[in-house]
Amino acid sequence: MPKAFSLLSWNVEHFKRDDARVGRVMAALQAQDPDVFALYEVEGKEVFGALTSAMPGYTFHITEGPQVQEILLGVRTGVTAFFTQRLEFRSGAALMRPGALLTLTISGRHYTILFLHTASGNDPRGLGLRDDMLVRACEFRATLDRAGGGTGSANYLFLGDLNTMGMRYRHVPSRSIAPDDELTKLGMEAARSKMRILKKSAPHTWWNGSGSSLPPSNLDHVVAANHIPFRLFGGNEVDVRGWPALPTPAERDRWIHDHSDHAMLYLEVEAA
Repeated sequence: MPKAFSLLSWNVEHFKRDDARVGRVMAALQAQDPDVFALYEVEGKEVFGALTSAMPGYTFHITEGPQVQEILLGVRTGVTAFFTQRLEFRSGAALMRPGALLTLTISGRHYTILFLHTASGNDPRGLGLRDDMLVRACEFRATLDRAGGGTGSANYLFLGDLNTMGMRYRHVPSRSIAPDDELTKLGMEAARSKMRILKKSAPHTWWNGSGSSLPPSNLDHVVAANHIPFRLFGGNEVDVRGWPALPTPAERDRWIHDHSDHAMLYLEVEAA
């Protein structure tokens, strides 16, 4: 099938004005050449200005509010897109990032994409906020279906740094929730909304490097309506790019130092 559009999602940790780092990030983005991209943890208007100057082939949108970290979207010029930010995905926490909602119109078809950076933390509060956000994201499919006349054909997906790190119950360890169990619950919520978690080419998307005591983690995901077709990368719908694709620990450490501790998620939606 021909490509409808390509999409890249990347948490560039604490992304603020550092000319050398901004240059490396922009070079990495340009090498992927996505039609649409999202950057999370953007801090400061300086980054927005640098990106808009260096990447004239895109239009840009950014969330706004009292939160320190924003979600920045880039859309290739010529792609019809409508952007809004959705406060309901902050789950009542004023300093949480809102959802960034982008609707693309390509060849007469609408594609609704929700970019999320959910609550971090493996404490009960963090898990509770995160779970509420993800349930809301799944249930938003029904809102879109109703808006489309109830046909159930909404081309909807949500993605981003979903922070599926489980919960550590400090005082009663037996009540802790493993990250895999949290991800299983997300899969069940998605299935209830006729959606699925897309398969990735690598099991982990976050790592702080070989000098860290923390192991690699599976934090970044894409959830999509069952009927949407995607290009396959070796049997996977999402290609994980960046440090997981490098062969040696030293190369991975260098990439993490130069860019981010999160890998990039790249996918291509095929025209139905």
